[in-house]
Order: sequence, then C-alpha cells, then structure tokens
Amino acid sequence: MKKQFINSLSSGEAVDDLFVLSEKTLGQKKDGNPYLNATLCDRTGSIKAVAWDNVSQISGNVSNGDFVKIRGLVSEYKGILQLVIREMTAHDPETVDAADFLPVSRRNPDTMLERLQKLIDSVQCPHLKQLLESFFNDTEFVRKFTSAPAGKKMHHAYIGGLLEHSLSVSILADKVASHYSGIDRDLLLAGALLHDVGKIREFSYRTAIDYSDEGRLLSHIIVGLEMVDEKLNAIHGFPEEKALLLKHMIISHHGTREFGSPEPPKTIEAVLLNYVDEIDSKVNAIREFMDKENTGETWTSFHRLLGRHFYMGNHQETSGR
Repeated sequence: MKKQFINSLSSGEAVDDLFVLSEKTLGQKKDGNPYLNATLCDRTGSIKAVAWDNVSQISGNVSNGDFVKIRGLVSEYKGILQLVIREMTAHDPETVDAADFLPVSRRNPDTMLERLQKLIDSVQCPHLKQLLESFFNDTEFVRKFTSAPAGKKMHHAYIGGLLEHSLSVSILADKVASHYSGIDRDLLLAGALLHDVGKIREFSYRTAIDYSDEGRLLSHIIVGLEMVDEKLNAIHGFPEEKALLLKHMIISHHGTREFGSPEPPKTIEAVLLNYVDEIDSKVNAIREFMDKENTGETWTSFHRLLGRHFYMGNHQETSGR
C-alpha cells in the first residue's frame, strides 16, 4: 500500500515508495557524464526528480508511464521541491491500486451527466439536438467522455475533468447567451458541449495522464472535428450553414493560431465560446495551483505558465473546483 504522497513530501524527507514515471529525459553534465531529469506523479500531483549518479542503471529499465519504486531524498532547488533519485526500478502494475496514482474530479459524474442531459433537452433546434444525442446516447462515448481528463497539466488534469470542464463551459455559455441579444443559443450550447470531444482520444490515462500518439500528431481540435463531421454526415438534412458554423467553433475555440486554433473566431458565437472556455480553464488552473500551495501564506509561488504570483486571500474558505 502506498504511504508517501507527493503533496505531503517535505525537504529532507527520505522516500521509499511507488510513483508513476510520467516523463524522463537525459542531459549532460559539464564533465560529459549523463544525468536524468524525470517527473514523478501520484493522485496528489507531480514532482520533478533528478538522478546524478548511476544514471544508466537507474533509467535503463524503465519507460514513461511505468509504475516505479523510488528510493531517494527530497531536496529543495530554487524554492521548489525535487526528489533526488538513488534507485528506480519498474514495478508490476497488477499489484498496484490505480486510485493512488490518478487524480479524480471531486464532483459526482452521475450528477454532472444529469445536468448535461438537461442542457441537451433544452436545445430547440432539432438538428443540433439530434447531433448532441448521437454523442451522448452512445454508451461507449459517454464512458470515455466521463473518465477522460481535459488536460495534462494546465487545467482539469484529472479523471472526469473533461466532463466537468465541458459542463461548466456549457453552463457559462448558456448564461452568456441569455445576456446578449441576437445570439444563436442552441449553436453556442452545441459548440460548448462538443468543443473538446476530441480529448477522449487525445489523452492516454492508464497510469499517468499523457498524450496519445493520435493526440500528439493531430491534437484534440482536429480529432474532434473529425468526430463531429462523422456524426453530421449520418444526419439526413442537417443544414449546411449550421454545420459549417459549428465546425468553425470547434476549430477556433483556442482563439489564435499561436494557441492551436487553425483559424481565429469569426462569429459572435465562436468568440463567446473562446472566452468562456478560457475563463473556465484559467479559473480551474488557478484554483488547483492555490490548493497545492494552501499553506497559510498570503501569496502563492510564481506560476510559470501564467507568469505571476496569486493572492491567496480567503482561498481556504472558498476553494473548490
């Protein structure tokens, strides 16, 4: 049984436990000898790890995604904890409790699916409703959609994250649609519910959350577009213009080419989807970051991806996904 979890490790602590090897890369020291950089994970988070000695022996028999038995020591480097590895060996996955290693949404999936279904039921356009039902009446799709994460690290990076994120974006989209006049509410809602469906194939998440080969080669935007297009082709008489506008929302929901969208949003509904998607992903990412650093300090450490510290304030009283 696993006893040492990443969120409870402290500098100077000896480690002798199981982790998932999420990533490993070799570098070269000034003397020409190799060193190992690695990322280790469990359900509470991840920690950077390094091995300076016996690198070939330590890294030679393990691969990304393996369960590994680690012996080492936690240290601190530039204010961030890291684990100095002394031994690392592959561990039999059949003897492991997977619940120790993959973080899971705190929200009840059945409750989320029930609310998502109510949103689908509220769609008035028969063609869009038929499209949504072709996805969410598909038992195998729902199983994957319910278990998939929505990200590897940045946001909703846990089992059930895709369902949680998609529902939240759809609720936000529904509220925004009622605030502005002239919005195609059904189209916006369909885009919100389907914008990330490609993530059921973009990620693999058996031992750790990582990108699948398909995800790395195509991205969830292209995969999702293919999935939606396949469903659209099976619906007789689906309006051509509405199909085009929906597909545009999917390919543009990241906002710019810099962030992975082949085209920027060019309709009001696409612009709204881009912003509500960003709101939900950023809020979740910041809250997750605060949760990991909720040690009583007024400010968080520096968030590298978002480029700032965050004020904790009364986060302890209001935290939650």
